[in-house]
Amino acid sequence: MIIDFHSHIFPADFRKNREFLLAQDATLAELYSNPRARMASAEELVSTMDSCGIDVAVVVGIGWTDIKMCYLANQYIIESCARFPTRLKGFCSVNPMWGMDAVAEIARCADAGLLGIGELHPDTQGFDLGDRIAMSPVVEIAMERGMPILTHTSEPVGHEYPGKGRTTPDVVWRFVNNFPDANLICAHWGGGLPFYQLMPEVANISGNVFFDTAASPLLYSESIFSTVTEIMGSERILFGSDYPLIDQKRVIQQIVDSDITDDSKENMLYANARRLLGI
Repeated sequence: MIIDFHSHIFPADFRKNREFLLAQDATLAELYSNPRARMASAEELVSTMDSCGIDVAVVVGIGWTDIKMCYLANQYIIESCARFPTRLKGFCSVNPMWGMDAVAEIARCADAGLLGIGELHPDTQGFDLGDRIAMSPVVEIAMERGMPILTHTSEPVGHEYPGKGRTTPDVVWRFVNNFPDANLICAHWGGGLPFYQLMPEVANISGNVFFDTAASPLLYSESIFSTVTEIMGSERILFGSDYPLIDQKRVIQQIVDSDITDDSKENMLYANARRLLGI
């Protein structure tokens, strides 16, 4: 079994009117201004899953800044999961800066069957993930509804790319200390936070913090799978591709080829995701 924990889909109107919508939403403009940045439908995702041997994909938002676009994107995820109930599981995207409007949207999406919150994109959405006051309303309903939170994270060093920002390991560390009981998924290896678990004070980081492998081939050498497994084990690593940004097969093959045990590969490819989402 294989579960892709990090993929993106967009409504037909968004794909058709992309150029117009870039001016409406800061996150969309940051990530999709380049016409080569592909936007996919639910049907395209499922077709690609079939060709890659992926059983289930978690579809997430992009951290919308326009509230109307956010509602439409979340609704498309809800409807797509209803069309492909055994193949797609959904997360809803909100901006914590919307306060009770964000809470209400999370409740609506949870009632409609979505399982988590994200992807958050703090830099373009204009909030600090490490701000206890700003994050409390979203975290409270997430814990009440049993929904993990997935956030974009970035490395404090290295090459620039669309979406790289300031949600670096130190920011994530503040969130973790503020909300140790919340299930947090850090996209893109947490911007390197697993490496800091070599520090004694970070080694005891909450077991509720997970790391996905989204876009891994664009960020790290393939040895990251064995390196992080050696540092912290494999029980909190989730295979995520960041489809359609990257071919899912590339990340799957890196896991398969890694110098780690078969149990660790199974943890990354599906077992951790099943435990986290209860599927």
